[in-house]
Amino acid sequence: MRSLLSDNLAQTVACSIVASRLDYCNAILYSAPANTFDVLQRPQNNLARIVCQRGGRTDAKLLLRSLHWLPVKQRVTYKMATLTFKVLSSSMPTHLNDLIQPAVPVRPLRSSDVPVLSAARTRTEFARRAFSVAAPHTWNSLPSDIRSCNTLHTFTKHLKTHLFRQS
Repeated sequence: MRSLLSDNLAQTVACSIVASRLDYCNAILYSAPANTFDVLQRPQNNLARIVCQRGGRTDAKLLLRSLHWLPVKQRVTYKMATLTFKVLSSSMPTHLNDLIQPAVPVRPLRSSDVPVLSAARTRTEFARRAFSVAAPHTWNSLPSDIRSCNTLHTFTKHLKTHLFRQS
């Protein structure tokens, strides 16, 4: 059936059917064990091979890069950082805006021009997945030039480039 579809249509179908399933509730996957990401990475790798019409032995990392698809673990980080940017830039949704607080430095610093969030301390690994902990951790781990972007389009463009370099 893949041979009947154009490359663009195959990529659109793949993103709409499978990639949307991989993105479902991926905020709770933040800081999940590595074997969880391995389980979710396999379908994305197979999907990339199908879309690119390659065999099962082909290296999926190169195919993901050619399709401009982030691996699942980086995709979770991408979604968390994008949601955090939206909350910080528009204060919406308010229930998420109430969960994150900007960090206030004790004394004036040169680095205080770039927004940093304060993260609550937790005792359990499961509690680290909460938005109030995961969002500041993700946000603060980004380079300052990405955090200081003004528009969502610019932010997502720089963020995706940064995450591609990491993977």
